[in-house]
Amino acid sequence: MGGGVGALLILADGRFPAGGHAHSGGAEAAVKAGRVHDPATLESYCRGRLHTAGLTAAGLAAAAAAGVDPLALDEAADARTPVPALRATARRLGRQLMRAARATWPSAELDALAAARPRGAHQPVVQGLAVRAAGLDPHAAAYVAAYESAGGPASAAVRLLSLDPFDATAVLARLAPEIDRIAVRAAEAAYRALDEGPGALPAAAAPLLDIAAEQHAAWPVRLFAS
Repeated sequence: MGGGVGALLILADGRFPAGGHAHSGGAEAAVKAGRVHDPATLESYCRGRLHTAGLTAAGLAAAAAAGVDPLALDEAADARTPVPALRATARRLGRQLMRAARATWPSAELDALAAARPRGAHQPVVQGLAVRAAGLDPHAAAYVAAYESAGGPASAAVRLLSLDPFDATAVLARLAPEIDRIAVRAAEAAYRALDEGPGALPAAAAPLLDIAAEQHAAWPVRLFAS
């Protein structure tokens, strides 16, 4: 990886002020539906999200870090996000991440994307440009997006289920080899996208996550924004 490992740790840290703490990555809806209720079902949920939404996000982030046109990637992210609730969430998170990234690693590319998408670009695209601004490579961008796809729900489950934080951390540790593989796969696709365009990037579907996101958005009372 180019750049410093310290920058990668900052970007992947849940305390980085990018707004992710307010979102459960679909875990709140999964808990209410009974699909997540203990460490084993949490691990299954996080694995499924990693290999679908996580892979797709990691590919987009890696491509942005590689230098693929971020506006084209933002359109590709829209096409890979079929439900309005998740598109709105991705842009809210992208807007918040943009503020944090521009304050931390000022970048003309981030400024240009913020001007072109004042209501927010998709979060993975912003992640990729933030990684690029921090001097890191596409592989690092893929790691940030892939880790967040599992780390967000695992963290939310601690609050939703009063789960032992040690159990949630153990879930992520068991998923670590798969996060590695997803990051490699996403980075390889990103390099192909430099020549072939965004169509070379993963577009893994997760229909149950999509349906649950739309239902969750209609709840009058909820702990997490998504």
